[in-house]
Amino acid sequence: MVLLVGLGLLVLAAWAGISVGSSVTGFRDTFDLFTGRAEISQVSAVIIREIRIPRVFLAAVVGATLALGGLVFQALLRNPLAEPYILGVSGGSAIGAILAMLAGFSPFPGVALAAFAGSMVTLMLVLIPAARRREVINRDSLLLGGVMMNAFCGAMIMFLISISRSAEVHHILFWLMGDLSTSTREQLPILLTVLPSFCLIFLLARPMNLLLTGRENAAAMGVNVRRVTVLLLIATTFMVAVAVCQSGLIGFVGLVIPHVLRLLIGPDHRLLVPASILTGASFLVVCDLLARTLPATGEMPVGIVTAMIGAPLFIFLLWRANR
Repeated sequence: MVLLVGLGLLVLAAWAGISVGSSVTGFRDTFDLFTGRAEISQVSAVIIREIRIPRVFLAAVVGATLALGGLVFQALLRNPLAEPYILGVSGGSAIGAILAMLAGFSPFPGVALAAFAGSMVTLMLVLIPAARRREVINRDSLLLGGVMMNAFCGAMIMFLISISRSAEVHHILFWLMGDLSTSTREQLPILLTVLPSFCLIFLLARPMNLLLTGRENAAAMGVNVRRVTVLLLIATTFMVAVAVCQSGLIGFVGLVIPHVLRLLIGPDHRLLVPASILTGASFLVVCDLLARTLPATGEMPVGIVTAMIGAPLFIFLLWRANR
């Protein structure tokens, strides 16, 4: 049932994202193009195939990645406020990507590898102070260190922009707010590299369930806590780095989506993992559609829309939980 509902939402969101925009194409043109029942104009076909489909695909993969990343961090830390953006992983990816852009590296593998390196360095800097001998990770120290690292990454990003004289500065500023307007078909192989991480996290769904009972209990039930934690952190960091280098910094997806789903379907990660992937993809596709259609002219960064929707929703959920 969860898969059917999630797939249905994603299909509807993708159909709307492909059909609606500033041009004259609509739902009928999209239906005719995919079914071949009628001829559509060459301009409409190019818009749908070369612009909207790659953009919807990018939004879906990035949304799924961020939602799943938030779910993993919340499970590992047993804290609903944990997500890649808050823990500084996204900020580290952004620093690496910006350095690669300013150096003139190609989007793949240059920018992608630099983003992954930046996120791994940030994660290590956060993990080292939080590590203990008897306990794998001190959750409070990790969360506090992540918040401080996120602030440091934000300062470093502004520093790099301030000293840069490159013509890319405007593009970087727009990209930092979450930019999906540069989507192309060439991004497809890069985005598909997140699929192994999706599969690995799904295979570790049962150990994630056991980790919720406490690390000592999980270890007593046969879970190699250290190995599972390291695998989840590396897989999540890699896929978030891929998402960030393609779309910029997009907040609140990894914070709100897992929290809402946990309230709706419970704490079982065997359901939460596929539900987060499908719901996160649908959510960002809809947010990108709003970012393209709400302004009278041009478009706004999708990160603004996710913040405008996610922040009030999360405040409402906190208020409802504390009633």
